[in-house]
Amino acid sequence: MTDRPDLSNLPSYRQPRRSLSAARKLALMASVAAGLGVAVYGFGTSTSPSDLFTSPAHAQVNTEVRKVERPIGFADVVERVKPSVMSVKVNIKEKTASNDDNDDSPFQPGSPMERFFRRFGGPDGVPGLRGGPRGGGRAVTGQGSGFFISADGFAVTNNHVVDGADKVEVTTDDGKTYTAKVIGTDQRTDLALIKVEGSSNFPFAKLADGKPRIGDWVLAVGNPFGLGGTVTAGIVSAVGRDIGNGPYDDFIQIDAPVNKGNSGGPAFNIDGDVMGVNTAIYSPSGGSVGIAFSIPASTVKTVVAQLKDKGSVSRGWIGVQIQPVTSDIADSLGMKKAEGALVAEPQANGPAAKAGIQSGDVITSVNGEPVKDARELARTIGGMAPGASVKLNVLSKGQDKVVNLTLGQLPNTVEAKANIEDSDKGAEQRGTDVPKLGMTVAPANSVAGAGKDGVVVTQVDPKSAAAERGFKEGDVILEVAGKSVATAGDVREAINAARTDNKNSVLMRVKSGGQSRFVAIPLAKG
Repeated sequence: MTDRPDLSNLPSYRQPRRSLSAARKLALMASVAAGLGVAVYGFGTSTSPSDLFTSPAHAQVNTEVRKVERPIGFADVVERVKPSVMSVKVNIKEKTASNDDNDDSPFQPGSPMERFFRRFGGPDGVPGLRGGPRGGGRAVTGQGSGFFISADGFAVTNNHVVDGADKVEVTTDDGKTYTAKVIGTDQRTDLALIKVEGSSNFPFAKLADGKPRIGDWVLAVGNPFGLGGTVTAGIVSAVGRDIGNGPYDDFIQIDAPVNKGNSGGPAFNIDGDVMGVNTAIYSPSGGSVGIAFSIPASTVKTVVAQLKDKGSVSRGWIGVQIQPVTSDIADSLGMKKAEGALVAEPQANGPAAKAGIQSGDVITSVNGEPVKDARELARTIGGMAPGASVKLNVLSKGQDKVVNLTLGQLPNTVEAKANIEDSDKGAEQRGTDVPKLGMTVAPANSVAGAGKDGVVVTQVDPKSAAAERGFKEGDVILEVAGKSVATAGDVREAINAARTDNKNSVLMRVKSGGQSRFVAIPLAKG
């Protein structure tokens, strides 16, 4: 056999092999560089493949991969604040009970939902599902949350968690159980102060000094569904919320998941301070949908201080029914901005009435601080001590005046609410039509039970401006454009005068269900 010549040493043979190897190496490393997300531009004048990866600068770019930053967690904050949070268990002895074990449940007996609420029910869930023996009285067990505010055992929870409780027990984060007693409660803010017995060195949380901002992180810690210490996170989604709970509503809205049983638990900021006390959720289903409300720390501080001192809360009181100033009302009163609190009616012998404040006056500031709206006035006055002297700036019949008065003490009775359904039943009389307002009226003294002042609304066109503003049969119109009215003619005359003055709306003082309010009705042109 003839030996084949060795061609590997020939230059023309070796060069293509090296070129192919270099090309493959370049393609491989280029793909690695691309996989790392590295873009290389401007390699200089050299076109040699080896120059691309031997240059120190380019070697650094391609061999160092930037470390991805880990997301910020809350473990350090939670580890520090969680021991201050407790589960609150209450026993309430009911005076009466049914023989049906499931009479308190809205679900079918034996259904999955009924079993779920039987297991996890509490004061925030379905009442009575964790009760003891039936017949002649039973002890209903409920659960909520709370947190220590001092080492000697003072703690905060919700009023609705401990309201009416015969026995209160708390379980701390380390699993120990203690007995607690209720020091004081405040129904209007839904806060309660309790004292836990058994130690003088409890871990406690600090109430925040500053106000939260929308977008701040928030951690909710509590006892949802009786499961024990649970932490959820979210942000502050709104502040200054009014949820119709009362005249002092000023809630922080958060989107950290809060469920039944979280009531009374704290909402922490990222510094580990309590920004608010979780008290309510908005939920069509009963579970968290990402909307919860917390009582601000500033309110908690004020209420808790009084509860600790005397077991109850005393609030300043000026004795007026107030309502917001809408844009229509502001226009009717000749105001440039819809601000302040409109006095619907001063209460007889109250501080405001004695000081000369009248229906239709607008309170614009308290001690020099502007009043944004009616809720702000209620919170400002309610935060002052009875007996304090205050200076009110008031817009009265287009004139600014200053009124000085001494605050009384807010009565313990719940604030009056309008009850339109109990309005005068003698509205069957046809009355006299008020053109372009869509309602008919009759003199109040001609309708049994309507009183002697004003005119009674006897009929309302459901498609009229009056209906849109909430007028109903039986309402009594006392004033129109600041003038007392006794007949339909008085009403028409006042409306015509407002049109002559180029007013876009006319302001009426209306009595409905024993409570007065002002309503601005837009005036039709022509």
